[in-house]
Amino acid sequence: MKFLFWAKIHEIKDDLVVAICDEELLGKKIKIKENFEIEISEEFYGGKLIDEKNAIELIKKATIANLFGNKIVEIAIRENLIEKENVIEFKGIKHAQIIEL
Repeated sequence: MKFLFWAKIHEIKDDLVVAICDEELLGKKIKIKENFEIEISEEFYGGKLIDEKNAIELIKKATIANLFGNKIVEIAIRENLIEKENVIEFKGIKHAQIIEL
């Protein structure tokens, strides 16, 4: 099965920030607590639709990567780009950040 992801590149000073989310999550809000929710916003993640191969390439180029979704996070784990113990979940949806120091 072929998965697609929304990806957007943000250039901030000397950093290449890559934001990638599973296709079906774009625009969703996840309620964490009574008065706190996370929005997987089009502004941050909604650049263009890409496939798995392009997602992996973007993550490898990034100095900071922000990943939201079970599919993209599992791919990053499989590709040894992140470690499973560094992944957090919000209401069953995986999230990870990669920062090159």
